[in-house]
Amino acid sequence: MAVQGRSGEDSWPRPPQCRVISVANQKGGVGKTTTTVNLAASLAMHGNRVLVVDLDPQGNASTALGADRSSGDRSVYHCLVEGDSLTNLALPVEGIEGLWCVPATIDLAGAEIELVSLVAREARLKRAFAEYDYSQLDYILIDCPPSLGLLTVNAMVAADEVMIPIQCEYYALEGLGQLLRNVELVRSHLNTTLQISTILLTMYDGRTRLASQVAEEVRGHFGELVLNTVVPRSVRVSEAPSYGQSVMTYDPGSSGAMAYLDAARELAFRAETLAGSATA
Repeated sequence: MAVQGRSGEDSWPRPPQCRVISVANQKGGVGKTTTTVNLAASLAMHGNRVLVVDLDPQGNASTALGADRSSGDRSVYHCLVEGDSLTNLALPVEGIEGLWCVPATIDLAGAEIELVSLVAREARLKRAFAEYDYSQLDYILIDCPPSLGLLTVNAMVAADEVMIPIQCEYYALEGLGQLLRNVELVRSHLNTTLQISTILLTMYDGRTRLASQVAEEVRGHFGELVLNTVVPRSVRVSEAPSYGQSVMTYDPGSSGAMAYLDAARELAFRAETLAGSATA
């Protein structure tokens, strides 16, 4: 933080109760995992207590947070399929106080098939949250897989809010309508409190006219749900996971780290403003 000239910001406001946010978009490569990891790290660095739940079988969020994800290790799979407690699965993230991760392993790849035969299959994660004492947490961020299957539905049923990262490229809005319809279906039948609270523009390339056009279109459609901050393309952001780190610790002075810091600050300070204003 000192590198960015913001060392005076020791802490950000904590929400009155834990915010459970699923980070979802069925389109791959839009920055869901990167967004989840770096927002979580930024919030934790400024006095919030954050749990990241990795629901993506690829386990990239777990890798970026330095979690061991060898096959056979206890993971979120054992929570969803076997009913294991999140208390036994949450691991502290090295080097960032107040940040924990429930890792994913390759075992999660078969979870959607195994969940089909289970009772209340859409609410397995919600039940795990209900049995988990998260009164000492400020945020739970759920990294969803790039699909609209049972894992993503579980995340939406367990969450209060949906955050959608949108890539500033040509195909960004393709398929977004289906995601919005799924959110509405979950809200109608499974989780009446669910709302889309945040849109984050990612991979912004200021050198192209297309990026600004996509950003303008998204802002025109979603209005105040879109964070003012846009996340630029950054090599440092891509490099950080290979060192088992978020970009916030790998290179805090990079443009990507500063953008995610600003986005996390908005997320922390906009909580009251956004409450009740979200629409699908």
